[in-house]
Amino acid sequence: MSPTIYTIILSSLATGTIITMTSFHWLMAWIGLELNTLAIIPIISTLHHPRSTEAATKYFLTQAAASAMILFSSMINAWNMGTWDITQMSYAPSNILLSLALALKLGLAPAHFWLPEVLQGSTLSTAFIIATWQKLAPMSLIYMTMNNLPSMILLMLGLTSSAIGGWSGLNQTQTRKIMAYSSIAHLGWMAMIASIMSNIMIMNLVVYLMMTTALFTSLICSKSKTIKDTATTWTTSPTLAIIMMLTLLSLGGLPPLTGFLPKWLILEELIMQNLAPMATAMAMSALLSLFFYLRLTYTTTLTLPPNTLQMKFKW
Repeated sequence: MSPTIYTIILSSLATGTIITMTSFHWLMAWIGLELNTLAIIPIISTLHHPRSTEAATKYFLTQAAASAMILFSSMINAWNMGTWDITQMSYAPSNILLSLALALKLGLAPAHFWLPEVLQGSTLSTAFIIATWQKLAPMSLIYMTMNNLPSMILLMLGLTSSAIGGWSGLNQTQTRKIMAYSSIAHLGWMAMIASIMSNIMIMNLVVYLMMTTALFTSLICSKSKTIKDTATTWTTSPTLAIIMMLTLLSLGGLPPLTGFLPKWLILEELIMQNLAPMATAMAMSALLSLFFYLRLTYTTTLTLPPNTLQMKFKW
């Protein structure tokens, strides 16, 4: 793709997100989401390979369905309440529909099946955009409609996402799929705290964006598509391998690294709200995620020479 076209598409992507984040009318928010979706389709399908075409199609179908559901829920609300204001979604059925639509748009379990497939079918840099930038617009909508969304649905979505993100990541060897399940688990934590304390949700989102950016940049630099590739990272750059190890441990949520802070605050807040069983289940599911982060860390940095890697070095 020529740099000019790529620049235009990326600026459309940014514009779509900004329109959604700054609008108060549902129609404008929907236009922003559609612009976002349409801008990233050509980026996913640049490879001209059946796998990337399939990923682009899957992405388009899920996002179009989610956007249609969002528009439908806002129309029901406008029909019953006479307002198109995003912050005044006071009709219960439209709120339930909206939370399910946003779950589909973000890739929260049980509507998560498209995310690993799409990330696996696109390049590392495209997967990075989908896992980070594309989460901003739906998260801003959750933030704006927070007071009205049914908290029980959000808690259940958060719990299932965290558990499924942990379970499904266990048997993956592809780094992009591991990052997809990691993303699902982290979004589960955000959905869990969203209806209780939205400022912790924002902090969790910022920390997640920083850590995912760091890890994806490391993966792009070392061209690591599988766990086997990460094992030879130290031959090109030992420093990068150490940074990757720290980022992975931070994503897993180990103290004293940054990734531990949002998890700690979320668990504390859940216990304050008398949701101790929920907090326990979330902590348990975090252990599942931690296992595959640790496995990746182990192959990346803890198996240094003299080692038994039966593979060619990068050089």
